[in-house]
Amino acid sequence: MKHPTAALALRRPRPGTPQESKGVCRGETYHRLGISLANAVTLLFLLLGQHHFPSTHAFQNGNALARHRSTQCAKLLGWVQDDNGEWVWEEDDPAYLAAEVAARTASRDVPSVGSSTPIDGSEALKYSASATPTLPSGSFRPKQSLGQNFLQDGNTVMKIVRAFGKDASETIKRKADGETMIEGEVPGIRLVELGPGPGALTDPLVQTFGTDVLQCIEIDPRSVEMLSERHPNLRVRYEDVLQTDYPQLAEDEGGPLSVIGNLPYYITSQILFALADASHTGAVRSATVTMQYEVAERIVSPTKCKAYGILSVVFQLYADCTIHFKIPPTVFYPQPKVDSALVGLRFIGPNALRQRLAGVRPADLRRVLTATFQQRRKTVRNGLKKLALEVCAGDKEAAKNMIDSLSPPLPKSILQAQERGDSFAMSQELPKDWASKRPEELSPAQFVELTRLIFGPANGCDDAPFDRKIWRKLKHGTN
Repeated sequence: MKHPTAALALRRPRPGTPQESKGVCRGETYHRLGISLANAVTLLFLLLGQHHFPSTHAFQNGNALARHRSTQCAKLLGWVQDDNGEWVWEEDDPAYLAAEVAARTASRDVPSVGSSTPIDGSEALKYSASATPTLPSGSFRPKQSLGQNFLQDGNTVMKIVRAFGKDASETIKRKADGETMIEGEVPGIRLVELGPGPGALTDPLVQTFGTDVLQCIEIDPRSVEMLSERHPNLRVRYEDVLQTDYPQLAEDEGGPLSVIGNLPYYITSQILFALADASHTGAVRSATVTMQYEVAERIVSPTKCKAYGILSVVFQLYADCTIHFKIPPTVFYPQPKVDSALVGLRFIGPNALRQRLAGVRPADLRRVLTATFQQRRKTVRNGLKKLALEVCAGDKEAAKNMIDSLSPPLPKSILQAQERGDSFAMSQELPKDWASKRPEELSPAQFVELTRLIFGPANGCDDAPFDRKIWRKLKHGTN
């Protein structure tokens, strides 16, 4: 049997041929590639040390080998297990962590504005970039289980605080003069930060708004302890943001909340759905939050796009949505592998939402969205067959007639909104061929009308109260 390198040599072109003159030789290419891979493996072996590559006889079975490889893989990615089995970031980042924090926090608590002058978001618009956020070295490593990626760039923090100020202040409903508030509107900002972590956003928020109007919700006891020491007058709730009763919190604070936060990627959607439910009672006025850029794109996506889905319909119905700016991975510690974005959600409130729905129950809308987008490659007709059969109590003929029927006439309130030039109402009428379209071709307003066609209005009453829990999971929260 010939040696492999000899076989490679046999495939070399003869001298003088066009292939040889151009240097095209597959054998040489494969040979050089093999050498390069071997060199790379050798280099990795030298860098990591032999203890990272134990011999197979150290393992009794395949399961042990798989567990070891999983552990080594996690270690190579930068995460290690501490004494309690918690996955934490392996090393301190010298550019981010600092030994002393107390010196910069001794005088952070500032007095709040007097009650006669409620604080609005204009203070945040004046905030300028501060020093890079810091942590006590070695005592506060990010936890993988909590999805922690801490902000480490002062300019990004400044931009987030300013964007929050704009979202929060511009959602305070005022009359045409821009100064007088409409009847029933509660003045001022009641600020809630979700998941403050080590306080990259908390510190400038305390500087800007004071501790009387700000409170934080945090599940990491290390953060609760650190922020309590740094800002003794700051209210820090040791609680899971998914379990928070936001309507009750708003009632305790005396008015609607303005939310800010650097959200963990893995629970972003559930947090947003909790805020949408809270807006049924007007408990949340605005939310300015960071999230994975892909999720942000889904929220603001127009129709006929791959990103368009349930998130798009729900939040374009419930709020005015904006991507303030894109955030690169380099401003976080540890750095995520995806881009992020700062999104502003300005909830329209229960009265405006009731006008858009015009008697349609949000719970029914959820059923329609789930049925259609779970089968988004199918037409709307095929996606709704099972749901229509349930609504018609198993009567196949009635279900077929329902799906084949034309869109019902628009309610009078929607027609009036169209006359006023309301952009949402202008796109509300269902097309005649709606059943043959795919879900991503229908606008949020058209999904409202589709729900009316399937379920009808809620007892014919446009001002029926909303259920407190529609979009968030049953296991999340009591509201």
